[in-house]
Amino acid sequence: MNYKFKTKPYEHQLDALEASCNKEVFAYFMEMGTGKSKVLLDNAAILYDKGEINALLLIAPKGVYKNWYDSEIPTHLPDHIDKRIVLWKTSDKSIKQKKLLNTLFEPGSDLRILIMNVESFSSGDGASFAYKFLSAHPKSMVAIDEATTIKTPTTNRTKSILKLRDLCKYRRILTGSPVTKSPLDLYSQCLFLDPWLLGHESYYTFKARYAVTKKILVNGRNIEIIVGYRNIPELSDKVATFSKRILKEDCLDLPAKSYVKHYVELTDEQRKLYKQMKQEAIAFLNGKMQSSATVMTQLMRLHQITCGHFTADDSTIQDLPSSRLSELMNILENIEGKSIIWSHYTHDVKRIIQEIKKVYGEDSVVDYFGETDTDARSNNIKKFQEDDKCRFFVGTTHTGGYGITLTAGSNMIYYSNGYDLEKRQQSEARIDRIGQTKKMTYIDIMAQDTIDEHIVKALRTKVNIANAVMKEDFREWI
Repeated sequence: MNYKFKTKPYEHQLDALEASCNKEVFAYFMEMGTGKSKVLLDNAAILYDKGEINALLLIAPKGVYKNWYDSEIPTHLPDHIDKRIVLWKTSDKSIKQKKLLNTLFEPGSDLRILIMNVESFSSGDGASFAYKFLSAHPKSMVAIDEATTIKTPTTNRTKSILKLRDLCKYRRILTGSPVTKSPLDLYSQCLFLDPWLLGHESYYTFKARYAVTKKILVNGRNIEIIVGYRNIPELSDKVATFSKRILKEDCLDLPAKSYVKHYVELTDEQRKLYKQMKQEAIAFLNGKMQSSATVMTQLMRLHQITCGHFTADDSTIQDLPSSRLSELMNILENIEGKSIIWSHYTHDVKRIIQEIKKVYGEDSVVDYFGETDTDARSNNIKKFQEDDKCRFFVGTTHTGGYGITLTAGSNMIYYSNGYDLEKRQQSEARIDRIGQTKKMTYIDIMAQDTIDEHIVKALRTKVNIANAVMKEDFREWI
């Protein structure tokens, strides 16, 4: 394709772009790490240059929508395109934010980009503003990242987003795993693109065609349950006409490793406690000799709060309301294959395992941390490596980050990071060993505007955190 790209596309990205470029509706079913964000931005750029669109509404989950603003657009959208970009902030009602949003409606020929989190469509304000934005720019594209977030037809956010369909000319959905629980997951995602793509505008006729149901008696009532599926080859053929499916294993020119960030926002309780602990940490350190041990203790207290718990003075652990665990489960729902999950804290390892078992079953996960029985450790590695039912390996880098082989997995998720650069590098190597045949994806979950971001940045750039904090202003870190 003869186009002035900002970043050179890989062959599989070009294939997806050429398949979708001029189509009004399309689905990028591209596995995490294959670069579907770049394909979408290149597609929008080409359509803008042709005069086909003048506005782009990007909808993504909380964990990734800020990444479009901070990283994806600055990296991939061509520089020759004049643009106005505004990040929707649900809780920000300031005059400054209102002025930024109003710039999207000022006269001009530049590309207007509004980035919203999918959760904002659960209430009236977000949906109303999106309708206003699209009504003012009828030549627009709407793209839904991680489109499985609208797979449930009955939720408020799905209903609100489906109403956008008639307000825009071009529509795109992006996800690595369009079917997470059943083929019926496809219905709402495809309904957003076009009600007749699958040949069934009604969910009930769609379910009747592709699901096998039976009625059972529960508490005196007849309840219809799904017991199987049918006509799946037919469904696959239909989906193939308006989508591109790309797996990492099919991308011969893709780098062996890719790194992804997922953000979570602190809850009100976390934010309040973090601010209090930050002030106490500064007061404690001001005017005193700062040893690395003292600094790291203060960092750990703040870090625990971002992870959703803290250790009180009597050594008891108290949980805090947090969106971190739910973000992890969202990630697991949208990735293929086996995954290794590292947490810095034993307390979180136990919570993660409990949640995974609840969603995916007892046999879906094994553990590897300090409390894992010595005799069980080798069996757990073997189970993860050889048992198809076992999808998740959960542990701490302190215990599991050295010496073991976990090449059955190609996804590694850092629920929280430690401060030791060596442990980070060693833990990454558990999947990057002889026997690994797949492309590897490393995902960091971090709380926005906290020490989490500094920790991840330091570790990814191979900086020793203890030395970095001692050399820099402690306030900058917290």
